[in-house]
Amino acid sequence: MITREQALEIYRAGPEAVVKVICELSLAVDNLKKLVKELEGKVERLQNRVRELEEQLAKNSRNSGKPPSSDGPYNKPAPRSLRSCSGRKPGGQKGHEGHTMEMVDNPDRTIVHKVRGPCKGCGRSLEGQKPSGFERRQVVDIPPMRKEVIEHRGEVKDCKCGYVNKAEFPEGVVAAVQYGPNLRSVATYLGGYQLLPYHRTRELISDLFGIDLSEATLVNMINRCAGLLKEVVERIRRLVKGSPVINLDETGRRVEGNLWWLHTASTPELTYYRIHPRRGGEALADIGILPGFEGRAIHDHWNPYFRYDCKHGLCNAHHLRELIFFIEEQGQRWSRRMKKCLLDINDTVERSRKAGRKSLSRHRIRKFEARYKRILRAGYEENPLPGKRRKGRKKRGRIPKPKAVNLLDRLKNHESAVLSFMYDFNVPFTNNLVERDQRMAKVHEKISGTFRSREGAHAFCCIRSYISTARKNDINVIEAIQNAFAGAPFIPHPDTC
Repeated sequence: MITREQALEIYRAGPEAVVKVICELSLAVDNLKKLVKELEGKVERLQNRVRELEEQLAKNSRNSGKPPSSDGPYNKPAPRSLRSCSGRKPGGQKGHEGHTMEMVDNPDRTIVHKVRGPCKGCGRSLEGQKPSGFERRQVVDIPPMRKEVIEHRGEVKDCKCGYVNKAEFPEGVVAAVQYGPNLRSVATYLGGYQLLPYHRTRELISDLFGIDLSEATLVNMINRCAGLLKEVVERIRRLVKGSPVINLDETGRRVEGNLWWLHTASTPELTYYRIHPRRGGEALADIGILPGFEGRAIHDHWNPYFRYDCKHGLCNAHHLRELIFFIEEQGQRWSRRMKKCLLDINDTVERSRKAGRKSLSRHRIRKFEARYKRILRAGYEENPLPGKRRKGRKKRGRIPKPKAVNLLDRLKNHESAVLSFMYDFNVPFTNNLVERDQRMAKVHEKISGTFRSREGAHAFCCIRSYISTARKNDINVIEAIQNAFAGAPFIPHPDTC
């Protein structure tokens, strides 16, 4: 700022001094303009960063794809189901078959309790009088659990010719002292189905049966079961590949301290697990389900799945969570309309399925498609695309699209996959089937920790594939494992899957 006295001195100095001052002031103004532009850009970047951080803090397992474990103990969102209210009261509905305990006709053991002493009414002796009837009460319990040692003795006969003849032992009885199939089945069941770590499995078997097993013995039992199930699990893989609709997902697991990926392919009757050091195309090619697959693959819009030419279906549970985020955090009107649209379509499909219909009418489908497209257009109007960056900025090219626009693009570009459940009633609305199958693998990680060897990781996947498939087909898990050790495992057939 030039004072009055300084201005008079410059004026008295002549025109050259005036011009010099004007040039200096012009340069200062230019520098200030540049500084203002830099500060504006910095403020804009900081505002965008603050917005991104606020969005990250606002995301939880209810409005994004984050797992519930990431919510923490104090920031868990209030539980709100994505399903609409059915209007029915909680608990058993009319016509629901109960499961009340009932008496059996042939108990394993009967204990008779006699009337003692004289009559409590008149005092007369009842000694020697036969009972007129019995009042029955039954107690359901388990027998005392203790180990049973079975000794096999094979006869030895010496022939006059000098040849020593020995009796043959049953199949599987090969060592002087060994563990039987029932114990091996229980140990495999505790590790593969109940997901107990080795030390807790040892403690439980010791407490229940009085048998002290080493960790190495447990590992050998599990590896042996996995080896017996290789052909069965390969058959499960082939049946999954031949299914008309499959659900796919993957999750990270630690193997030998490194990040591997547990890939899961599921149907309502089959489950196939495979662990691989890679997540993308290399793993999908090695697993061999998607190459040549001719059905429909349901997944969470992960890009490597789209590289295969099969039909696709997208998980709408993911879409609903993202829509909830834009509704609650950004006030997006189109998100509320899209959420209601997807839920309305699903409700209509469910009612039609319960009514015995196999598809929606063409008129109803066209109405839903038109409604879906109108909401997308409204979404783009509500979120105009940003233009190119102005020249002079450090970063060139287009400004990144807002997250709402990315979701709009996905819903638009993959419309047939998003609405596949509307066109085909065999297609589920969500990918929850495979996520439920993967949930137990994550529970195993929380309980038992990471895999210390590749062999253990592959054995777990093999046994878990067999157990989950047997469970989906209403097969008793322990019996299925016992049959596997006996050489007669449960084998799923195409007509039952």
